[in-house]
Amino acid sequence: MTQQSHHAHVQGPGGGGPEQNARVEQMKRSWQQKKRIGDHLKRIKNKIAVYSGKGGVGKSTVAVNLAVLLAKQGKAVGVLDADIDCPNLLKIFKSDSEPAMVDNQIIPATMHGVRVVSMGSFQRNEEEAIIFRGPMIHNSLTQFVEMTDWGDLDFLFIDMPPGTSDAALTVMQMMQLDGVIVVTTPQELAVLDATRCINMIKKLNVEVLGIVENMAGDIFGEGGGLDLSKRSDVPFLGSIALRNSFREPAMPVSLIDSDVRSEFEAIIDRLAVPVG
Repeated sequence: MTQQSHHAHVQGPGGGGPEQNARVEQMKRSWQQKKRIGDHLKRIKNKIAVYSGKGGVGKSTVAVNLAVLLAKQGKAVGVLDADIDCPNLLKIFKSDSEPAMVDNQIIPATMHGVRVVSMGSFQRNEEEAIIFRGPMIHNSLTQFVEMTDWGDLDFLFIDMPPGTSDAALTVMQMMQLDGVIVVTTPQELAVLDATRCINMIKKLNVEVLGIVENMAGDIFGEGGGLDLSKRSDVPFLGSIALRNSFREPAMPVSLIDSDVRSEFEAIIDRLAVPVG
């Protein structure tokens, strides 16, 4: 075999080496998956991620309360708990409604008028640790998205895992989001992590719909979210004050505390998406 023919053999029929051909095939599969998911979610008008740089700042609380209030306004709303290994959404909804499986499709549970899918519904023991590596989290998220029959929705909120690693990247690349709401508390470290999130979102060419400052008040201070919005040149959607009503509520707190409801309604009014 001549050197030239050997070189042609190594390249293969596609004109590239085995590694290049493998990359091309992976790109094809990724594109096909993205198109398949896009077709599956085409009945959803607005897909909005609720995101934070660190855990414990209240992004799940923000996602749930926005969802239940929009449902109260007559909108068709769903929430996907994308925090696969630490799902907490069901504890905030305070509902024991469960999803169903019909023809290999997940039919979301309905909680306070909101369609909900969470890994927590599939845990036998809520205290059990879900120990997944990155590829397993990616596969679980993909299955949730592809297997869930959301029906027609005005809004789907995706309650994101914290941080800027695999799970967040999977959601942003896979779901063709209409925008992201970033949640922070007023403290310096939370604002720093929220800044990192905003930079990631911008790098992925996804729109930052705005910043919500949670737990504002005497204990943690206030104004960090507003300052971040000015530095990042993104809208400030509003503040949620830290109140006693957030301690062990019987249902999402915006349904039982009029002051909290007013704060979340103001955030909804400022969202640059077609709510009406």
